[in-house]
Amino acid sequence: MQFMLLFSRQGKLRLQKWYVPLSDKEKKKITRELVQTVLARKPKMCSFLEWRDLKIVYKRYASLYFCCAIEDQDNELITLEIIHRYVELLDKYFGSVCELDIIFNFEKAYFILDEFLLGGEAQETSKKNVLKAIEQADLLQEQVF
Repeated sequence: MQFMLLFSRQGKLRLQKWYVPLSDKEKKKITRELVQTVLARKPKMCSFLEWRDLKIVYKRYASLYFCCAIEDQDNELITLEIIHRYVELLDKYFGSVCELDIIFNFEKAYFILDEFLLGGEAQETSKKNVLKAIEQADLLQEQVF
């Protein structure tokens, strides 16, 4: 995976994770272009599209779009499953996640993503193990404060 973007129906970027080195200018250009492209698509259209030399896989959950860029030879269905697994993890942690949870707890959303994905690859497939690691980190954080 090259990157993951989360954005609202209004095109507001809520979370971004880049797994390839790019300049801020290039990231902004890519983000703007992709958000416009995905938002312009009709709901019944396929969740996969070819863009530049990458494949874009996206899925809308409530008011948020989860969008990933993968290389040409990568499997779109696995990427769709990764997006779904991340949403399930967010749901379990926040109890029915919504856009406001990500806005006000973005550091937790990033932490959950980092526990699940490493370098753009799924590092832990077990939801239980990811949630356990997050729980332990929360406990540690509470002990410090």
